[in-house]
Order: sequence, then structure tokens, then C-alpha cells
Amino acid sequence: MHKMAHQLCSRRHMLHTSAFGLGSVAAGWLLKQDDLLAAEPSSDPIKPELEPMMHDLKPKQPHHPSQAKAMISMFMLGGPSQIDLFDPKPELIKRNGETFPGDVKFDNPAQASREIMAPIAKFRPHGQCGMELSELVPHLGEIADDITLIRSMHTGSNNHLPSNYAMNTGRAVSGRAVLGSWLLRALGSETQELPAYIALTDPRGLPLVGGENWSNGKLPSIYQGTMVRPVAPRIFNLDAPRHLKGTPQQEQLRLLQQFNQDHLDQHPGENDLAARMKSYGLAARMQVAAREAFDISGESDSTKQMYGLDQKITLDYGTRCLIARRLVERGVRFVQILCQGQVWDHHGAIKTALPQRCAEIDKPAAALVRDLKQRGLLDSTIVHWGGEMGRLPVIQFRDGLTQRDKVGRDHNTYGFSMWVAGGGFRSGYIHGRTDEFSHHAVEDIVHHYDWLATVLHQFGLDHQQLKFRIGPRDLRLVENGEARVVSKLLS
Repeated sequence: MHKMAHQLCSRRHMLHTSAFGLGSVAAGWLLKQDDLLAAEPSSDPIKPELEPMMHDLKPKQPHHPSQAKAMISMFMLGGPSQIDLFDPKPELIKRNGETFPGDVKFDNPAQASREIMAPIAKFRPHGQCGMELSELVPHLGEIADDITLIRSMHTGSNNHLPSNYAMNTGRAVSGRAVLGSWLLRALGSETQELPAYIALTDPRGLPLVGGENWSNGKLPSIYQGTMVRPVAPRIFNLDAPRHLKGTPQQEQLRLLQQFNQDHLDQHPGENDLAARMKSYGLAARMQVAAREAFDISGESDSTKQMYGLDQKITLDYGTRCLIARRLVERGVRFVQILCQGQVWDHHGAIKTALPQRCAEIDKPAAALVRDLKQRGLLDSTIVHWGGEMGRLPVIQFRDGLTQRDKVGRDHNTYGFSMWVAGGGFRSGYIHGRTDEFSHHAVEDIVHHYDWLATVLHQFGLDHQQLKFRIGPRDLRLVENGEARVVSKLLS
């Protein structure tokens, strides 16, 4: 009896009895759904690397002529409501309070309802292009002729984390390198005195999942983004101690460099060590360059007012937008301007919370586009504004409350909006369309992988050629075989 029990519980017996059973089929299907199966063997022979890989931030040539040299991404984690900001739908006004007639996928069914909610603000046309925008973003209306408004974004991952990963890393899973890191890997940096990729975070706190928003994933560490402090001093220890200033510091760094280089020579391929060595050299050069780049005191009063630095509500975001312009002006490749947590996640109190968010960000964001344009930098700089999702056209109740000033909207990743300017994108253009309820994108759909492929194209990069070998596998930012460059978005 004991012997039989031992056989039944052995790994060999389990594999023998279940290899052709329903359980093994189900396990395989579940693993495939979560992208955990081993990759299919490639028909192309694996070519070994015959030369040691070198990782640095020196400028590199793109695959083809490029339009963009830098990018500023204003990422609105939480999901700005396209219904209330960018995508007017008369049907929602007409049927306000009625029961939604179709299927709705709720992220939070416990607080869900099927009651249609009209936009909380009015829309009107702006610019020569006649772009209809909400009264909550009046400053965006002033630059309508300079932007492309995409109304047909789609990720299909109906929660913040997977959708955020999809928009920034190409797939709805963690642990992958973000767009900024891939740009550094492919193109290097125009400056050797400042970090090539900088994240500007909110003084109220880090964004959802913190450093994953500027992660190098499995790329070498040298391509990771650098987060600077959200308040002054934005970088600590830029000044050397008094007793080390000048020649003593130079000699100390030279000695440290020699120790590290000797160790690296004995251990070739230690990418983390090589990245750390590069960071020491960068830190020394930053003592002058970073102080100047982050110091906005020399900007004109008119510039500061344009960004809203004279108003408390726009002071922080305006300062970060102005710093972002100064950074790309000095050769930084990629700048993120991030919000606290997921502050655009308006499940409740959307009628008060959404206007507050817009009041903080609308004026500085529009000023950034105008400032880059008047300095001749917009043509070569992509400016992006958007989040990882939008909102549903029906009411969500917060904690069961029924008061109309307490309601909000649940997640919607099947049809949402974002805007982009500069870097060869069209001006005064509206792309795509959602259904009559702003629920699903139905025309000229832009998937997250299409968006990333299009951005890479503007930097002169082919998303199929951009790859990094890890063992027997090539990593890519865009792995979906259906990804395409959305040529309609481009001028």
C-alpha cells in the first residue's frame, strides 16, 4: 500500500498519466494566454555574436532618415476621460440617464451601472481645423492647429498596470524595457553632459509602479531612465566637498576609473559595471551642466507666465514642462513628465476632480508646444499627451452613493483619446473615430503597438529591426506581427 502511494505521488507517474489529459491541454492554453510559453523556434538560424557587445550613449545612426530627435511624454496615469475632454458625442447628451443599450465591460462590477452619463462639460470647435474640444481644456484649443488628436486608441487590457505596460513597453506584462530605453539603445544621446533619458516626477509622490515607468528591463543598465527630484535641489551633491574641489576630485575620479577599468578588463561583458563606470563620468560632467539645465531663473517673465509659473495651480507642472524644454534644447533624448499615482482615475467625483486635473496641466502643456514651436524645436521634438486608457459612457457610483456630484466613470481601453504634436506628426488633424457612445474605436484604430511602431519610425527606426539579443532570443519593443506605422498620422 505504501509502495503504491509512493508511485501515485511521484513526478514520473504524474507526468506519465497526465501527458495526454485535458489538464495538460488547459495548462498549455493558460500559459499561452499569459505569454509564458517558450517562444516558437525561429526559421532563421541563430547567428552568434562574433564581436563583444559595446554599450554606450554615443550618437548612432538610425535605420533610415529621421524626423524626430527628441521626445517629451506627458503621461497621464489613471485614464483621462475622452468623453469629457476630447470626443464629443451628441448621442450621450440626447440619451443622458437612459439605460445603455449594448454590452459594457466593467473593471469594477460591484459599483457599476448601465445609466448613460452625458459629458460634464460643453464642447466647441477650435482653430482653423475646427477641432471640437471640451471647455475644460481651453489652452489646448489655442494650439488645436498644431496637434494631431487621436480618438481611436486601443489597448484592450482593462486595468491600469497591463495597459500602462502595453503603452510604454509594447506588451501588457512587467519587466520589459520602456520606449525611452529603446531609443537610447538605438540612437544614443546628443549630450554627454546630461542623462539622456530623464523622468520628472510629481512632488506629491511617484507614479503607479514607480521606477518601472523608466525601466531598462533586460537591456543594459546604461539605458535606464534617470529620475530627478521633483523639487529643488533636483539633483543632490552637484558640488564637490570643499576639500575635494578641483584637482583632488579629478585625481580621485581618475584612480577610481582605473580600478574599475582593471576589474572590467578581467571580467568582460559585465554590463552593470560598465554602466556604473559611465555614470561616474557623467556625474562629474553634470556638476556644471545639470545645475545650468535645471535653473530656470534666467527665463524671461513672459516665458514663465506662459507656462503658468505665476499661478499656484500651474506652478509645479509648468516648471516641469519648462525644464523639459530646456533639457531637449540641450540634447536630452527622452523626457517623461509624470503624475502622482494614477490621479486621472476618476471612478468617483469626476465633476470636481477632472476640472482640477485639467486646471493644473492644460496651460503648461499647451505652453510647451508653443514654446518649442517658437524656438524652432517642435519639428524635431515629439510632444505626447495621454494616458493608458479612457473612461466608460455610463455612471459608476463611488461606495454606493447616488448623489450626482459623487459619481464617476469606470475604465475603458477599447476606445480612448490622446494627442501628439511635432516630430513630423500632422497638424490640425483628427484621427479615428469611436462609436456613438465613445465606447469602442470603430474607424482607423490605433493599437498600442501601432503607436510605438509609428514613434520609432519618426526617429528613423524600423520596429522590426530594433532588437537586442538575450541568449537565444531577440527582444523587441514591438513584438506584435500586426504592428504597422500609421502613415495617416504623419505629415
